[in-house]
Amino acid sequence: MYSSALDVATADRLANLALACLHREYPSKIAHTLNSDKDVLPPRELTPAFYGCYDWHSSVHGHWMLARLARTYPDAPLAARAKQALRQNLTKQNLQAEAQYLNGEGRASFERPYGLAWLLQLSVELREWNDPDAKQWATALKPLEDAVVARLEGWLKKLTFPVRSGEHSNTAFGLGLALDYARQTQNAQLKTLVETKARQFYSKDRACPFAYEPSGEDFLSPCLAEADVMRRVLTRAEFATWLDEFIPGLAGVSSGWLQPAVVADPTDGKLAHLDGLNLSRAWMLYGILSALPESDPRVKVLLAAAEEHSRDGLKSVTGEHYEGGHWLGSFAVYLLTSRGIEQASGANAVPR
Repeated sequence: MYSSALDVATADRLANLALACLHREYPSKIAHTLNSDKDVLPPRELTPAFYGCYDWHSSVHGHWMLARLARTYPDAPLAARAKQALRQNLTKQNLQAEAQYLNGEGRASFERPYGLAWLLQLSVELREWNDPDAKQWATALKPLEDAVVARLEGWLKKLTFPVRSGEHSNTAFGLGLALDYARQTQNAQLKTLVETKARQFYSKDRACPFAYEPSGEDFLSPCLAEADVMRRVLTRAEFATWLDEFIPGLAGVSSGWLQPAVVADPTDGKLAHLDGLNLSRAWMLYGILSALPESDPRVKVLLAAAEEHSRDGLKSVTGEHYEGGHWLGSFAVYLLTSRGIEQASGANAVPR
């Protein structure tokens, strides 16, 4: 969809955002359960691979971004810098400690589902990368990857209702990334579970209330995240019909549908979430478009919204303020490399 916009200069600029924070321990925000005085430790000791970039999930998708960019531009100078940073963190010892931390007492909900889903994206990126270092890192990641899969499977089996927030707890977003992982790794058990849960949660949803979006601190669209996972689960024909009722009247919209959000203060980390919302809306809209025929009357309005959100979202990825600089680059790379679209499979497959 958008990969042609990612040239070497842009890739280098985005890579520098992750390189600037992967080993920056502070400021740090941790969702950490203390079981005793022994758990009062600095981030680098609690989670020695993913301690930078302000929080665990941002560090994880910062690692994913560097792997993605180095894989995309293996001969560019950025690749060597990215690999050095990955080599420093993705050691067998560090990742074993990460798995031990995840499995610790009182951490059943740690980074669930957002950070866990991004960890699976990192795993897929390393697995697909035809590089000896990447293969070594993928092997080292396996204990943590297995722990994450087990955690997600156990949670989904018990989850009665989806979480429809616009932040980390959003169920649809996590399901989409987990399903991409399950299909790429041929994990039939996780694939079936995610597809079953998506249908259970969303197949009967109608008239999603876009007028209620966004909430003031959203970086995900609850409505679009739901549509983006359903285009992965349903056949093209099923999805087109489902979308008719989920976003009714879309074909008759002339202009002005779903305007990009505006951030009033980019130095406020929570308000800056809206910059990420514009980026994630863009990639979800492109994902929805990938599951519709070009002749579909809804394509024009969806494409216009996707392009407008892309433009506004990418303008915000400057690194000027750490509140956005530590994570927006990953969202930009996910959009610019069409990651969630190229991983689609089955009836909605999009060739690379």
